[in-house]
Amino acid sequence: MALKLTLKPDERIIVNGCAICNSGRRHVLTIESQADVIRGQDLLDPDGIATPVRLVYFLIQTALTRADLRDDLVTPIQKQLAVLATVFGGANMGLIFEAANFVSIGDYYKALRALRPVMRHEEDLFERMRVKAADGESPPPMAPKLSAATELMSTAARP
Repeated sequence: MALKLTLKPDERIIVNGCAICNSGRRHVLTIESQADVIRGQDLLDPDGIATPVRLVYFLIQTALTRADLRDDLVTPIQKQLAVLATVFGGANMGLIFEAANFVSIGDYYKALRALRPVMRHEEDLFERMRVKAADGESPPPMAPKLSAATELMSTAARP
């Protein structure tokens, strides 16, 4: 089944690791065979990986856009998704497991799609914390689950 993309003027996409920028006009692109495709709007900037969920999203994005690194990234991605599953509960845990399943079968785009609601939830949590801090409320003590997420970030930052 072909993938039909309508590209906005100056929109960026990546197809099999190749960055493509549309001209100043709207175009329709039809991809007729299997390809790794991601729109520029779905790409996370390396400077934007300051949270645990964003870090895992960025690693999966890297696996999608860099086929040469996939084998090296799958295990760290799965381990970090497992840590996220212990941090987030409820519906988010199901989405994290869904992302892990997609990573295990090599469908990285669907793994990214599964993590987007978790990223939004994480952003909401951080926003609530900022509001409470601005109101002068002291943040709650770091819970063990949050501590695990912090460890995830520091472990991933090591070479």
